[in-house]
Amino acid sequence: MALTLSKKAQAVKPSSTLSITAKAKELREKGIDVVGFGAGEPDFNTPDNICEAAIRAIHDGFTKYTPASGTQELKKAVCDKFGKFNGISYQPDQIVISNGGKHSLTNIFQAILNPGDEVIIPAPYWLSYPEIVKLADGVPVFVRAEKEQNYKVTAAQIDAACTEKTKALIINSPNNPSGMIYTREELEKIAAVAVKRDIYVVSDEIYENLVYGDDKQVSIASLNEEIYKRTITCSGLAKSYSMTGWRIGYTGSSKEIAKIMGSVQSHQTSNPNSIAQKAAYEALTGPQDSVFAMNQEFNKRRDYMYERVSNIKYISALKPQGAFYLFVDISEILDREYKGSKVGDVANLAKILIEEYNVAVIPCVDFGFCDHIRLSYAISLDQIKKGLDRMEDFTSKLV
Repeated sequence: MALTLSKKAQAVKPSSTLSITAKAKELREKGIDVVGFGAGEPDFNTPDNICEAAIRAIHDGFTKYTPASGTQELKKAVCDKFGKFNGISYQPDQIVISNGGKHSLTNIFQAILNPGDEVIIPAPYWLSYPEIVKLADGVPVFVRAEKEQNYKVTAAQIDAACTEKTKALIINSPNNPSGMIYTREELEKIAAVAVKRDIYVVSDEIYENLVYGDDKQVSIASLNEEIYKRTITCSGLAKSYSMTGWRIGYTGSSKEIAKIMGSVQSHQTSNPNSIAQKAAYEALTGPQDSVFAMNQEFNKRRDYMYERVSNIKYISALKPQGAFYLFVDISEILDREYKGSKVGDVANLAKILIEEYNVAVIPCVDFGFCDHIRLSYAISLDQIKKGLDRMEDFTSKLV
């Protein structure tokens, strides 16, 4: 009998964001001056006080196993943060510390899904959501939010998408890739549907500290007791504290779900990195000046990028309210010609930009929009300017 590999694993799409970033890095290593708009991580160093806490942990010998779902010390710090920042009351036995936000989401769906359960995923969406759901034997159900809706789905759309198989809904606010934020009023209506339909809400709030201007991030679990009981709140340290490589995420949920997630994690990975947990504790309990400083810098870059893109032919975008991405509508480009040939699709556009203009962008087919690209402003203003100059040069050659 011929050996076969897992069909489920073979069906998983590789991350296009990571492949684009890898391509840009490869070109840079060859000495090519590439501007990479693919970055999904802050370009700042991890703050010194956090690094020093990790160094102390090493010198103190804090290098052994911890409880599988995280140290009690860090869980308490997460509870305090949830209470003060999000307005949600969790106890340590409702918290699971994981190996990053992606791992938290994996834990969640393995804990709540049975084969064939449906998960509603509003589009545009982070490209890993459907793959994580499928790996947990779930079925992604996409609900599209148009540009005219500010890329946000309505409660009515969610209600219409529910079936007897619906188990959960994902809410990502601030959103990757759009940067849009759901208002309190919008979340209240969505929460009412989730309660009526008796489904879980997986609230991915990883960009919660990256909110600009007068906009406010609201945690859906904070709205009332009924939605609190059905919500698993997911966040982490990666984006807010420039700790992407440290791999610390966390969830707040019911005790029952937290216990299941902790059990699953105990067999899959054991505990998150002990040293990174000490660093995470310092991040949450230490000075927050660096968070504010990064937010201010991202805000400046956001304003610049939005104004520039608004004045480049054939492309447009809505001004993001949070995160560090601009979700750019390039539909007008696709029917135009470049050097005698029709651009055709977003993959070809990305190919032209990286091969001829040394600009790496993220095509958003895997985010649910085949006529958009994502541009990250988690790079310096100088790089943003250079990259947009090159893109403007490209659009000037379209007919």
